Amino acid sequence: MTNSLDAYNATVTQSTEQLQEQLQSTAPATIIVFVLSIVAMWLIFKKAGQGGWKALIPIYNIYTLCKIADGNGWKFLLFLIPIVNIIYGIMLTFRLAKSFGKGIAFGFGLLFLNTIFMLILAFGGAQYVGPKGQPR
Repeated sequence: MTNSLDAYNATVTQSTEQLQEQLQSTAPATIIVFVLSIVAMWLIFKKAGQGGWKALIPIYNIYTLCKIADGNGWKFLLFLIPIVNIIYGIMLTFRLAKSFGKGIAFGFGLLFLNTIFMLILAFGGAQYVGPKGQPR
């Protein structure tokens, strides 16, 4: 009984050490992507005539993003409904692209490479057209 318990403890210790090594190696990259995402969202909000600071406040930043892309900020509540949240999240990325005058291909870029395409939207020459691409 003691041998199996010792073997189990050794396995848990080894797994814990491996997990710590993985976290230490991925943490810097995760922090960099997080900061770049916040910067991109800040600049996108400013381009759309909203306060950039709204990107820093959880939940309120999603409300603001919905307001920019869809015209109705309260649609962020759809993110609370399982399955609907996935569908609405995909729709929102395409509407965000459209609200800055971009097409379907850019929408797919936002969907699959979000941080990169948010940075392109933020630092590029795209101008805010209006929610769903309709002039304000």
